[in-house]
Amino acid sequence: MPTGQIRKALSGYYYVYDNDQLIQCRGRGVFRNRGESPLVGDFVDYTVEGENDGTITVIHERKNSLVRPPIANIDQAILVFSVKEPDFNTILLDRFLVVLESFHIQPIICLTKSDLLDEKMELELLQYKKEYEQIGYTVLMTYKDDPKFDEKIAPILSGKTTVLAGQSGVGKSTLLNTILPSLNLKTGVISDALGRGKHTTRHVELIEVCEGLLADTPGFSSFEFDLMEKEELSSCFPEFVEIQDSCKFRGCMHVKEPKCAVKEAIEVGDIKEYRYDHYLQFLNEIMDRKPRY
Repeated sequence: MPTGQIRKALSGYYYVYDNDQLIQCRGRGVFRNRGESPLVGDFVDYTVEGENDGTITVIHERKNSLVRPPIANIDQAILVFSVKEPDFNTILLDRFLVVLESFHIQPIICLTKSDLLDEKMELELLQYKKEYEQIGYTVLMTYKDDPKFDEKIAPILSGKTTVLAGQSGVGKSTLLNTILPSLNLKTGVISDALGRGKHTTRHVELIEVCEGLLADTPGFSSFEFDLMEKEELSSCFPEFVEIQDSCKFRGCMHVKEPKCAVKEAIEVGDIKEYRYDHYLQFLNEIMDRKPRY
């Protein structure tokens, strides 16, 4: 039985990519009965019926999956944050980072509109860039009409399945517009991919770009901690993970426990205080959540 990857879902059909071809498939009724649904990004087995039609019979195990946008097996997310209009916001960035870490999706931080900064703000932003890079994140700063942007982004996209995320108004569309023309797409196709125009169907599609796959979804604009338990939170802060085995108590929550390696690292400046403050805020949010039944 042939195996392929769903690259597009539209109007009840799944378009499975196999051997340089897209096969239009339906899902088996059994998926519906089980409450399962094939997702863009899924690797699937399918049967061929007719020349270019098929039925998806098996969904392979997923590495991860998101609900909004509905997509599976993502390697990384480019978090698009503007430095101005709207202003750069570390708590929102950390919220995105934590949720991506919980899904085992590698975050890449992309700061847009850097040309709008004055000298003082630029120094401040460069300091944040350095601090997030010390944690282990890749941080790109982009300027309007940056001639070297393609050189920066191409190796990041190569060989990976990538989604874009960020608030509205931060420049996601501009970023997609910059990346997608390298495909030599007609502008109409780019407009469709960006979800522009009243009659455009909102759908998720994986497009080959820079030798990788990019989801041309409008992306997701907010993240909640609905699925996260309080014990999992600290594992989504890489700089905590690095040292928390040195805490005196196993399962230390880094709040009131004595001899906590994380709190000691904050005191000496190895962990930034704003990151710890955000951890506490997120922890309270998870603990205040209404129980699910």
